[in-house]
Amino acid sequence: MSTAAGADLLFRPVHELAGLVKDGELSARELVQTSLDRIAELNPTLNAFVDVFAEDALAEADGIAADDPRPFAGVPIAIKNNRAVAGRRLTFASHFVGDFVAPYDHNVVARLKRAGFVIVGTTTLPEWGIMPTTETARFGPTRNPWDQSRTPGGSSGGSGAAVASGMVPIAHANDGGGSTRIPAACNGLVGLKPQRGRISLAPEVGHMLLVQDGVLTRTVRETAELLDLLAGYELGDMTWAPPNAEPFAAAVGRAPGKLRIAMSALSPVPEAEVDPVCVQAMQDAGALLESLGHEVVEADPPWARPELSAVFTASFGPAVCTQIKLAELIAGREATADDMEPLSWALYQLCKNIDSIDALAAELQLHGVGRELVTWISQYDALLTPALAEAPVTLGTLDPLNADDPLGGFTRSASFTPFTPPLNISGSPAISLPLYQREDGLPLGIQLIGQPAGEAALLSLASQLEAAHGWSDRRPTL
Repeated sequence: MSTAAGADLLFRPVHELAGLVKDGELSARELVQTSLDRIAELNPTLNAFVDVFAEDALAEADGIAADDPRPFAGVPIAIKNNRAVAGRRLTFASHFVGDFVAPYDHNVVARLKRAGFVIVGTTTLPEWGIMPTTETARFGPTRNPWDQSRTPGGSSGGSGAAVASGMVPIAHANDGGGSTRIPAACNGLVGLKPQRGRISLAPEVGHMLLVQDGVLTRTVRETAELLDLLAGYELGDMTWAPPNAEPFAAAVGRAPGKLRIAMSALSPVPEAEVDPVCVQAMQDAGALLESLGHEVVEADPPWARPELSAVFTASFGPAVCTQIKLAELIAGREATADDMEPLSWALYQLCKNIDSIDALAAELQLHGVGRELVTWISQYDALLTPALAEAPVTLGTLDPLNADDPLGGFTRSASFTPFTPPLNISGSPAISLPLYQREDGLPLGIQLIGQPAGEAALLSLASQLEAAHGWSDRRPTL
């Protein structure tokens, strides 16, 4: 297969690729080899992968026949390197973790394997998944396929770059403050943060306030199909979202009916300046929604609070630093400043000074913020906002390696991505869609926010926008 044909193949939806294998038009080995060839060609430039499992992936593909009953048998996929893949390095992009080998599969990995996906490798992230850009001391910077001087976002930046460049047709992601939706917006992809509790965090965690797993895809249908695959209770979960009445994929292509949609470019971070180009994209999306028969009204949510960033950090920080504490237990020693990046170390020290009462008080405040936001949105069917407040930033802008001002990049990052964290607080589903492009060709996304446990309605609306103003023919020039 020629390089050009291989590149075209990997831009096709995963259900089509699975169909080619089932119909015998393409072997699983050919499909996986095409992905591995593309990784070998592009990863030296983009740096999207931590590890590539070429030999084992091909061996697994060789065992997949055309009559394999699994829905995605033979389709290559990548896993973000903060979820355990049995027998593989789990690094969190940190020197301190070393080359720890995971002895088990995370729930999402196990479900993807059972569905027939072939894991070809694991993707980069910022150290401990802290930042909305992917630049690390251990693995170096990951580059945006649309403009290699810019970030692909974070923390699922490696997955975003891998899918956007056609190294894999789909990749795992997760989202604790926007980490699926931000790379989607930076790379011209679809990124859904599901309802809190929709996808189990088993086997390690029974419940988490902020984080939800998911995938980065090119189409709304793929996102819905993977949500059907990944959603659902696992034994031992402390909380979980109510099951959907029908498959989420059934909502794709279904007319959503006439909806009342709020639209706001008010930044939840008061000091953040929202790029007029991002505002215009939101307004254009609002006009498109009106042309499709929806009522769109300008209305500002109650989220522009000066104290919100500090309260979010007081909850997000300890959640991240728990990973560091677990790494200390595995390493059998306490971490030092030499073990991690300046930002990670500064955040870890900050967390050590937050006592249990303050941490619980911060979480309680976030509960109140989330409840108020959900209550406000309940008067509408959805909320439309910009996905980001500015273009994907140039590499080095949010520098986690800056020892002189270690928390400076973390503080600055809030102005880059102010619209995503509130939905981790409320737990509501939210999706980033790559509706538009900037004049320089960079992707320009919008965000749609739904009702609690309302992924189906959100996917229906998203698919309507996709049909009206599709993006599937857009590819970066590499």
